[in-house]
Amino acid sequence: MEKIVIFGSSGMTGICAVEAAVEKGLNVRAFVRDASKLPENLRSKVEVVQGDVLNYNDVSNAIKGVSAVVVVLGTRNDLKPTTVLSEGTKNIIKAMKENGVEIVSFCLSAFLFWKPADVPPMFHDLNADHRRQLDAIKESSLKYIAILPPHIADQPGNDYVVKHDESPGRVITKYALGKFLVECLSIPEHYGKIVGICTKPQ
Repeated sequence: MEKIVIFGSSGMTGICAVEAAVEKGLNVRAFVRDASKLPENLRSKVEVVQGDVLNYNDVSNAIKGVSAVVVVLGTRNDLKPTTVLSEGTKNIIKAMKENGVEIVSFCLSAFLFWKPADVPPMFHDLNADHRRQLDAIKESSLKYIAILPPHIADQPGNDYVVKHDESPGRVITKYALGKFLVECLSIPEHYGKIVGICTKPQ
């Protein structure tokens, strides 16, 4: 795993994924809409690429020459109807295939383990786009790891527990999630799996 690109590098979890990848000694390309949102201490340690995930050329250029991809696209706190996550994901999948890259981890949501009717109404629209993301991922034939985190906590701790096809708990720290998004790329047992994650109980 020589070089990876991380889409959504300037988000809460994305920054933690960048930090985890740098600590692991990987060569990191950070794809961001706004480079100023990436902390200064990280900017000097990674290759920063500014672009729009909805622009296919931006995405394809970012994927050229990497061996794996991490996708942490988000809407921050915007819960309005959107197709940005799923359309961005389709661009990433297409570019990976065209550039011969197979391994990718995606950060989605534990609400995808729920029946749609049971998801709190305020999250219905966002969950619908996460569902479109997951459908595209499952049809991709890539070596994907679809990670469905529960509530992401802004607190210390990077130990985690994972399970395939179910959620093992209700909270994950952003540090643990960022760490797993990177570590799972080199763990073949997770390829092609839907993975639940939570903070490891003390």
